[in-house]
Amino acid sequence: MKHFFIATALMLHLCAYASTDSVKVVKGQVSDYYIPVVTQYNVTGTVTDQNGRPLEGATVMWLYSPAHCNTDAQGRFSLIGTDSDVNLCAHYPGKEMTVVTRTADAHQVNIVMHPKHHAAMAAPRRAAQVTRWYDPRHTATSTYCNPLNISYNYEPWNNNTRTGGSFRSSADPMALTYKNEYYLFSTNQGGFHYSANLSDWDFAAASFQRHPADDDECAPTAWVVGDTLFYTGSTYRGLPIWYTTSPKTGRWRRAVERNTLPTWDPHVFLDDDGRLYEYYGSSNEYPIKGVQISRDDFTPISKIHDLILLQPRQHGWERFGMNNDDEVTLKPFTEGAFMTKHGGKYYLQYGAPGTEFKVYADGVYVGDHPLGPFTYQRHNPMSYKPGGFVQGVGHGGTFADLKGNYWHVGTCMLSLKYKFERRIGLYPTAFDTDGVMHACTAFGDYPCWNADHDISRPADRFTGWMLLSYGKHCTVSSTDSTLTATSLTDENMRTYWSAATGNTDEWAQIDLGGEREVKAIQLNFYDHHTIQHNRANDLYYQYRIMASDDGRQWTLAVDRTDNDRDTPHDYIELREPLHTRFLRVENVHMPSEGNFCLSELRVFGHASGEKPERVKKLIVSRDKADPRNALISWTATQGAYGYNIYFGTEPEKLYHCITVNGATQYDLRGLDVGTTYFFAIEALAETGRSPISSLVKR
Repeated sequence: MKHFFIATALMLHLCAYASTDSVKVVKGQVSDYYIPVVTQYNVTGTVTDQNGRPLEGATVMWLYSPAHCNTDAQGRFSLIGTDSDVNLCAHYPGKEMTVVTRTADAHQVNIVMHPKHHAAMAAPRRAAQVTRWYDPRHTATSTYCNPLNISYNYEPWNNNTRTGGSFRSSADPMALTYKNEYYLFSTNQGGFHYSANLSDWDFAAASFQRHPADDDECAPTAWVVGDTLFYTGSTYRGLPIWYTTSPKTGRWRRAVERNTLPTWDPHVFLDDDGRLYEYYGSSNEYPIKGVQISRDDFTPISKIHDLILLQPRQHGWERFGMNNDDEVTLKPFTEGAFMTKHGGKYYLQYGAPGTEFKVYADGVYVGDHPLGPFTYQRHNPMSYKPGGFVQGVGHGGTFADLKGNYWHVGTCMLSLKYKFERRIGLYPTAFDTDGVMHACTAFGDYPCWNADHDISRPADRFTGWMLLSYGKHCTVSSTDSTLTATSLTDENMRTYWSAATGNTDEWAQIDLGGEREVKAIQLNFYDHHTIQHNRANDLYYQYRIMASDDGRQWTLAVDRTDNDRDTPHDYIELREPLHTRFLRVENVHMPSEGNFCLSELRVFGHASGEKPERVKKLIVSRDKADPRNALISWTATQGAYGYNIYFGTEPEKLYHCITVNGATQYDLRGLDVGTTYFFAIEALAETGRSPISSLVKR
């Protein structure tokens, strides 16, 4: 068997590197052998040291080939080669390994070897240092910052990755509580993530994959019955429904061999009367459907009901396009059904208009029965985030934490290397006294208090820590092509900076423009020249964050040099405020051979000074010909870097929020025909938030 593998490896080498004139097929006892027929000849030469003395016994080989020879007393060698064997490699004790590249017509090659330079010994392995601001041994946080800092899996090797290279992605999330922890299920992960506080996440494998590019965990659903966790993914042909009482062990059994319905984007809902319902559908032609199913074999036991079909002519936010501005290419998609029961009412949520757009959102219909009839909620969509660093919050799920407070997880748009390149966001959610369901996305990509805090009003989750990094000047160790440092602080997840290498001498530095009180830092790593597909257990980022008042004398603030967790959107909540002007991130290790690369270096805290003044001259011009559209403008406020536009269907219900950075207008195309809206705005500055403006009714 050993000889077979050696022969196979040699054959693969010849196939890859030899100039093949033809292929000879040899009939073996068990299988056929395909032997390339090539033109071979001797490549000769000498191996000497830097003084011209011949080196006897030097090994000469083709690079990455087992074919080799040794030099004689005069340093001469002769090695069989082909036109495709161009890299000669020589080894001799005490000398540097030497590689010489030849042209195909060069049959005589002389190799000169030089003394081996012993590199300085690597620094001894040690635990990361504890500082006043960060303890690497106690990293549990009380806040979180979107996108969620989970180990997003890499897309398999397929046509989606061949153009732009490796990329991470996950989407279509749902979460639930199981045995006093939070479980997060989402597309293409080969398992699930779990957390005790919704900030710090671990991963457990639970793969049911049959083919390398299959994704049996596409848009999954999970539900709990007693002490048992059930789970299944999207299917048109039928997938098993699995169950377990010990999900972290990775051991699952089949409750049924095949689900009987074509349930793409399924959601299974257990009502408090013990009845089980399933909702499914992902289409721009067919409605979302619902049916009661058996708890014994999960087959349908009621009529299948058509429940929701989009009405983009009435609901502006349901229109296709990056800004609901494409009614030509395709009809919008409705997908991702999810049911929540609250106050005796049934809230059927759905995603629209397309996962690759910043306006991806979740709407809701409300009914008195799990299968309807349902009425479109006047406040819609219930989760909406088309502005800021993290954009989009569609195809998600709603759940209550262990203190009874609600949250909504949703899909965030990235769509840079591929349209289905996505992330996951988490937003506090509530039902007001009138039963209106709404997720709070204001400051949805700023630090917010996690589930350890018993906060019932979603807006109170925001810590008050402002963005200190927007538009700030950055310097870097190097740059690969056009991927410059300006992308580090533009609050755009779809741009990124990359160093020329992934070496330990690469760094990125930000000047905050003056001393600031830093409370938290978010490093959003990205993949440039990364070679990784699917999940691996050896992916992690290691780095140091240094702080300085003058850009010359540096103090270690955060030491992540022995981190072994996969944290692609690493969020660091400091133990105490760090007062500094400069921050520098020094690379130690990047996963999978990639360059040191960041899409954004985000810093949060406070600057000294007065809060910005109230925004003036808020103007909302609603299009009379198409009331789904409104152009919003305002006068710039001194000291402001951005603005939050709030709007809603009543003066006290301004549940929608759009964050706009560096501009004084916004083209809103997400309004409903026949609905009156109220608008207000606030200015965002490093010193804090302005008072809310006067209301505008349109």
